[in-house]
Amino acid sequence: MKKTFIPPEWAFEFHGHRCPFMPIGYMMGKLAMEHLEVDHEKDHGFFVFPEIGEGHPQTCMVDGIQAATGATYGKVLIEKTFYGKLAAIFYHPGKGAVRYSLKPEFIDAMGKFEFFAYRKRGVEPSKIPQPITEEVINWVYEQMDDFMFKVEPIPDFKFSPVKGSFNKDKCSVCGEYVFERYLRMKDGKPVCIPCSGYKK
Repeated sequence: MKKTFIPPEWAFEFHGHRCPFMPIGYMMGKLAMEHLEVDHEKDHGFFVFPEIGEGHPQTCMVDGIQAATGATYGKVLIEKTFYGKLAAIFYHPGKGAVRYSLKPEFIDAMGKFEFFAYRKRGVEPSKIPQPITEEVINWVYEQMDDFMFKVEPIPDFKFSPVKGSFNKDKCSVCGEYVFERYLRMKDGKPVCIPCSGYKK
């Protein structure tokens, strides 16, 4: 099945450069929303758990996921698992959960493009000649969804988000406000984590 969701230009501007993985994340997010029958998240009801880590390439897909779904880091709707995989679980309390992952054969085919030869040499995406970048992006747009993505419903998935609270107090050392769950006590007085000397 082919259902191309092409990201708007503002998503590339938000991401900062043109590359194939932001659009892949955008497609993944749109397909997951369609699968779960949910709309772009306006508030705090749709959660994404990208299985990426850090210190490896291709994590750009998470910016595409944010642009597509409205589940953003700022709204505390994204939490990385640090598995080092190109996959994500999408969860809505009323609709359930589904996991999308990139198929190895898709990753292998895409890896043959010249774009990745530049990246392996340490060339930043914004410095790669545009025709080379557009070649791989356009190829991604042409691929069938079932060639790109493995889709796994997760019927038993459970997640309880931290309950929000407006309660806060001032740190007795630096005087800055701290939300209550991050306050520590030192010599009987409330302090922030940096002033406490405690580990997080």
